[in-house]
Amino acid sequence: MTQLAGGFNDRLKNLDARRRLAFMAALGERLMPNYALYADHAEVGDPAALRGILALVWEHLTVKSAKIDFDRQAEKLAELEPPTDDDSFGARRALEAVMAVSAMLDTLRGEAPEAVLEVSRASLSGVRAFIEVSEGEEDATRLAALIREHELMADERDFQDAVLETVEEEELDRDALRKLKVLGRNEGVSNLGLTLD
Repeated sequence: MTQLAGGFNDRLKNLDARRRLAFMAALGERLMPNYALYADHAEVGDPAALRGILALVWEHLTVKSAKIDFDRQAEKLAELEPPTDDDSFGARRALEAVMAVSAMLDTLRGEAPEAVLEVSRASLSGVRAFIEVSEGEEDATRLAALIREHELMADERDFQDAVLETVEEEELDRDALRKLKVLGRNEGVSNLGLTLD
């Protein structure tokens, strides 16, 4: 299993609701290019609409008085999922981005204490799946070692560690949230090392 270092999940669970949401939003940013690539390739979905819902999550974090109908956003989000009959690699990665945003909306509606762990695991499992597909290793033991030591997995663990440290230590004022968003956007490179360019 490609877990993050000691007590990572416990640290996530110990975050207050706002910090959990900020963690998920940063991971969501990093998943966005996967959705956009799928939408572009399969000619389905709407990356701008998905990004718009994520932008409302950031707005909620930044503007205390923001009035946002998250039930309505959840309805919109359901329309952005890849077709259920598409079991392609790209569709599964796009679905991870949608599910991450869905977990944020569930959190905002007060019904998802485990959501932060789900988003963390979804991002990790997408990287694991990408390594499995790209490396084509048949031997399970060798594959497990390959995944553990792969640069994409190391990058994913480092990224999640950096985001967690930021949300644990920062005041999460407007400036800190802006930096967190920039960190999450990762210059347009997804957790799979992919970019629209």
